[in-house]
Amino acid sequence: MTVASRKIRLLMELRAGGVIDTRVLSAIELTPREQFVEQNFLDQAYDNNALPIGCGQTISQPLVVGLMTQALQLGDRMKVLEIGTGSGYQTAILAKLARRVYTIERHRPLLKQAEARFLELRLHNITSLCADGFKGWPEQAPFDRIILTAAPFDVPKTLLDQLDVGGILVAPLGDENGEQHLVKYTRTEQDFEIESLFGVRFVPLLPGVPDAK
Repeated sequence: MTVASRKIRLLMELRAGGVIDTRVLSAIELTPREQFVEQNFLDQAYDNNALPIGCGQTISQPLVVGLMTQALQLGDRMKVLEIGTGSGYQTAILAKLARRVYTIERHRPLLKQAEARFLELRLHNITSLCADGFKGWPEQAPFDRIILTAAPFDVPKTLLDQLDVGGILVAPLGDENGEQHLVKYTRTEQDFEIESLFGVRFVPLLPGVPDAK
């Protein structure tokens, strides 16, 4: 099966799974997932599965990427904060849908690889930082949208504070039973509207920055 036919099959799976936003589907179609997976998994680049990428992290299942991106309700003038760059795949999709993407990764080796991919794909509206995602990026706040690609037990208040009024934050949240749900926060003038979307499985969101160079 050719790359093109695999990609078509994947897009059909995403539509069947609930990704119906045409802008999101187009961004996924235009993002070469094979450039974000490890060499050993190239043959699975367009399978609807999560794959390991090093540092104990994964590149998310395409269906989850599509549904999370769709939940953000992105506009092309928006400024987005991503916590957990990972391979850079989700970042690249966000970059096709928003004006500016600020992305934070705690693992420096992963971030260096992702930055090289952004350069190769000429994605010039991404600004990246190796830092503790729990702290967000206060110098660039407020953000129209925030997305977490790793699961805390609660969304850090620092991140909620960096969300603009009317903004949306999407995050996987874990509980004491080991279950995780994707949760959508919408900031109002007074508070937050919170909606639980569906069950997910993400690596945990951890504080700090590892010492690896």
